[in-house]
Amino acid sequence: MRRIAFALASFSLVIAMGLTAAATEFEPRLTIAKADPGVRAVALTFDACSGRTDQRILDALLETGAKATIFVTGRWLRTNPEALAVLKAHADQFEIENHGARHVPLVTDAPEVFKVRSAGSMEAVRAEISGGAAAIEAATGAKPRWFRGATARYTRDALDELKAEGYQVAGYALNGDMGASLPAFSVEKRIAGARSGDVVIAHINQPTRPSGQGVAAAIRALKAAGVTFARLDQVETINDDGRPISAPHHEVKHQLAVQDDDHRGDQSSGDRHPSGGDELAHLGAARGEPDQRDHGEGQLQAEHDLAQHQ
Repeated sequence: MRRIAFALASFSLVIAMGLTAAATEFEPRLTIAKADPGVRAVALTFDACSGRTDQRILDALLETGAKATIFVTGRWLRTNPEALAVLKAHADQFEIENHGARHVPLVTDAPEVFKVRSAGSMEAVRAEISGGAAAIEAATGAKPRWFRGATARYTRDALDELKAEGYQVAGYALNGDMGASLPAFSVEKRIAGARSGDVVIAHINQPTRPSGQGVAAAIRALKAAGVTFARLDQVETINDDGRPISAPHHEVKHQLAVQDDDHRGDQSSGDRHPSGGDELAHLGAARGEPDQRDHGEGQLQAEHDLAQHQ
């Protein structure tokens, strides 16, 4: 009996260790609620994490008049006054929302996400949220209503905090550029193929990477196809937190061997990325549930797209 009890206790300990070793996170999905079936409506959303502004994308948006929601960090706001002035001058076209103070993932049960140092505590989570909001209010005079965190992953306590503070969490349905990591032709094909109701995520802070060219081309292609562009604050949306993701340890190896443009761009101001690492690639699948990326077709697609850039 003692041996059986010891074995059971040991088994329980192993299970407990396994559960704590794998962080549990969520990657929300967001779509536009069904509207006129004869209208192809797409919501373009762009993350401005840090670094500079991709003028190719901004020019394409201005040229086409495509509405977009821009998620900015406090770091990006400090180093991009000219681009901020353009966004503010076209307030009917651009919605400015909260991407955090310093681009820190709102994750409390793991030290990092894709080698980006996470918040690690609720105190740090609240500081990331409030710091980003304060920066936006100081720059625009408006209070943000949407939040998208770094890496687009969250722990349950962070999601609960965002909702308690009155935020809507900006997930996505289509990952357009995989963290500004894909070649132009691949990005153009992905975004230009957006379905009605898709909320697209891409990046507007990597002007030296080929992906921006593809984003700009896709914006023009969508315009030519008669797509209606929607801001998140002007449409009804469907937000799903998704199923829990138990992140395997190998995921931290999915980091692109690219030059850390963000880090170099911020050195002059003395503001460094919390991770000190490269810009990560969001590994969400191009279609379907982003939270299924760790297995099946979504994961295979992600691995295929990332392999050519490692």
